[in-house]
Amino acid sequence: MISQRQLFLQYLAQTSEQPIQLEIEKAEGIYLFDNTGKSYIDLISGISVSNIGHRHPKVIEAIQNQLDKYLYLMVYGEYIQSPQVKLAKMLSDHLPGNLNNTYFVNSGSEAIEATIKLAKRYTGRSEIIACKNAYHGSTNGALSIMGNENHKRSFRPLLPDIKFINFNDLNDVNQITNKTACVIIEPIQAEAGVILPVSDYLKKLRSKCYKTGTLLAFDEVQTGFGRTGSLFAFEQYDVIPDVIIIAKGIAGGMPLGALISSKEIMDSFKTNPVLGHITTFGGHPVSCAAGIASLEVLFTEKLMEQIEQKSLLFKELLKHEFIKCIRGKGLLLAVELNDKKLLHPIIHKFIENGIIIDWFLFNDNSFRIAPPLTISITEIKNACNIIIQSLNEVKIKC
Repeated sequence: MISQRQLFLQYLAQTSEQPIQLEIEKAEGIYLFDNTGKSYIDLISGISVSNIGHRHPKVIEAIQNQLDKYLYLMVYGEYIQSPQVKLAKMLSDHLPGNLNNTYFVNSGSEAIEATIKLAKRYTGRSEIIACKNAYHGSTNGALSIMGNENHKRSFRPLLPDIKFINFNDLNDVNQITNKTACVIIEPIQAEAGVILPVSDYLKKLRSKCYKTGTLLAFDEVQTGFGRTGSLFAFEQYDVIPDVIIIAKGIAGGMPLGALISSKEIMDSFKTNPVLGHITTFGGHPVSCAAGIASLEVLFTEKLMEQIEQKSLLFKELLKHEFIKCIRGKGLLLAVELNDKKLLHPIIHKFIENGIIIDWFLFNDNSFRIAPPLTISITEIKNACNIIIQSLNEVKIKC
């Protein structure tokens, strides 16, 4: 009989020469279980997706309730669908006053695409500025503003009028001019290895965008929904953007993304032309129902109030001669190794020992720790013990 592994390799398009090929049959809380019954502690949350853990009971209940009402009805924006309306209102209630209008899409990449279009339409300009070592998705427009040439040179030509600046470089802020439609930036650079903004960098960026009439868009796809200790990372830097781009952790594991701006800016999609941006499955009612439940869990279980304590515990327990430093905010951490040659052997050892940890796209000497926010103190201690044990086993082989 042909195995699932063989079918996977034969019939599913692959994204790398050596996929991990874990055959997962169940997930619950912070754990994944493979086809042999072996459990794995998920310390990356599917790259910041399962922020409230896998199959949270409240999310499952919300999905089941919505299944009894309706699934897909119509292309986004035409019918009044209660899950969309309620989730949009909830998001607005927890955001600054100018971020009061939500456009639901399917993913972070699509939200980026829509933001690029929105900025061009609203400002009448074409130049988009992004940062080097930034990751915003892999569709054509999102790839155009990716700040790493290795990942996009094979797909050129891409969008014109794209300019790149260095993250945290105050001098580069001056490249923003009255020709710039939008600056799209991660408030914390994720795939670069969790790089935090220095001093008043984001404030200087905000000020320059105001002066030039440029929209400032924050990509909070990885940093949103409690990941850094607040609902969105920008809240911790006293800066309010014109647009925020969200996805991943928004819906408890269901596919959903969005861009949020002011009604004035978002109304640009209504005319010249009408249907300035459309999506078939964006804001799917089942995903929005899951999003409502997920947002409620973040607040009712006070998950964000526990983040700093859990973050500090990881930093305190992960002491090893292979570890150079740990940087990050909340439960978005990068563990930097003192030798990049250790990275892949260590990650394979983690998986062997029942820990799911991943690398970063644009940082080859650090591994990612971004567990479900529901992880307990006891579970953190257990995970850190396995990490240290794995590092010691790699050390013996070196």
